[in-house]
Amino acid sequence: MPPRKDPDGSASVPAFYGAELRYKREAAGLTLEQLAEGSFRGISFLSQIERGERRMPEDLARHVDEKLKTDGFFARRCEDARKARQEGHPLYFADVPDMEKSAATVEDWAPMLIPGLLQTREYASRVVEVLAPWSQPAEAEKVVRARLKRAEFWKREEPAYWGILSESLLRKPLLAPLQMAEQLEHIVEVIRTSRSVLQILPESTVGHPLMMGVLKVVTFPDAPPVVYTEGAHSGETIDYPPLVAKYRRSYDLLRANAMPPEASLALIEEAARDYKDEAARQE
Repeated sequence: MPPRKDPDGSASVPAFYGAELRYKREAAGLTLEQLAEGSFRGISFLSQIERGERRMPEDLARHVDEKLKTDGFFARRCEDARKARQEGHPLYFADVPDMEKSAATVEDWAPMLIPGLLQTREYASRVVEVLAPWSQPAEAEKVVRARLKRAEFWKREEPAYWGILSESLLRKPLLAPLQMAEQLEHIVEVIRTSRSVLQILPESTVGHPLMMGVLKVVTFPDAPPVVYTEGAHSGETIDYPPLVAKYRRSYDLLRANAMPPEASLALIEEAARDYKDEAARQE
């Protein structure tokens, strides 16, 4: 059994909230299973809330207050924890950065945009500009900073990452040639220096198991895996084991269709050189 991981309540508002939940639960002499009973939520979900990794839904907060007799504390403060967790992210995505911080592995499928963990500032700014052109400059900058902050993932001692990118991301540039070259070089540097794995799915692969959108699979040292899927203005975190298993199987089939890792990085490097040459011709 892995060693108990005590939450650091000083790390953030969500971490403090989770640490207080664990303290009150243990003071009441309840196990996670006993606290979860009647809430329609899983034990692993409650455990991740205690570690500051997941958001406390209002209905669960009311359930916790009733079981622990905490006079509405967790219901009153779950909105504060939610606001602190967002930090420039939409509500539906707010749990993802915290999950990345504590993940054992992160696996991305990126059919339309380079994953946030691999984006340069120029690319992140352009994504925000394209997806939300109505945003005020200060709000757009807040979103960009939040996205770039996730790159702290790469500072971990052993970041375990596997990404699959559509080849179309290399062929249909979102940036000017020189900036696009810098973005692609950044991907190669991050993947090589972190000893991570990245594959390119060729444009010639028309049919595959994940044709319907973005996918992120996150595993943890001491909790079941979860899946995150996303659309244009919405996203969903899935922890229902049979559904997670289906997504993971689809991801495994997808990587079987992708190019080998070294060939994939070579293709990215070649595309970066082509964009540099194009930029030089435009001078």
